[in-house]
Amino acid sequence: MIAAVGQVVRRDLLLAVRQRADVVNTLLFFAVVVTLAPLGVGPEPNTLRTIAPGVVWVAALLASILSLNRLFAHDFADGTLEQLLLTREPLAAIVLGKVAAHWLVTGLPITAMAVPLGVMFDLSREQTATLVLALLFGTPALSLLGAIGAALTLGLRGGGVLVSLLVLPLNVPILIFGAGAVEAVAGGLSPQAHLLLLAALSLVTSVLAPWAIAAALRISLE
Repeated sequence: MIAAVGQVVRRDLLLAVRQRADVVNTLLFFAVVVTLAPLGVGPEPNTLRTIAPGVVWVAALLASILSLNRLFAHDFADGTLEQLLLTREPLAAIVLGKVAAHWLVTGLPITAMAVPLGVMFDLSREQTATLVLALLFGTPALSLLGAIGAALTLGLRGGGVLVSLLVLPLNVPILIFGAGAVEAVAGGLSPQAHLLLLAALSLVTSVLAPWAIAAALRISLE
């Protein structure tokens, strides 16, 4: 199973390199949304420090949803997904590999981009480090929950809108804990509880979500 996950990750990473425009567009969207916020609220440092965690997390969620279309759509269009269903490997393992590749080309770069964005919003080192850790622990859950919506709406007209409606309510706790970790540091408190909750959400979804995604894919292909 581990070998199957690794092969799927490798394959999807190679496809992402060949279709790098989609990846770049997602990251540019994230950067543009975050950098436009200071223009709307003004350059006052205290205001920027206050809104920074929420703005970054909302932009990360929107960028993750924007990139969900390519998670299964290309494989569905060319028949690869149906062939993957016929393999002897568990579909949940294949799905886990695809979601892991999605996180590597979307969630991980967004996490790295949080460092310069923290400087732009005048966050302290501790706040920036907490923001990076929160994204590192929380973005895997964004990808896993988003993949459930992408699988359920696969092949449907207007699926992008339906994905947003399905995924956004599920991701509210992740946004709350992610932004709350940075706010806790700003208030002189420990962010440990928020970070542990984010890590727990990602671990739980990594165990349960692949089976839900696999079931949703089978339903969509029937």
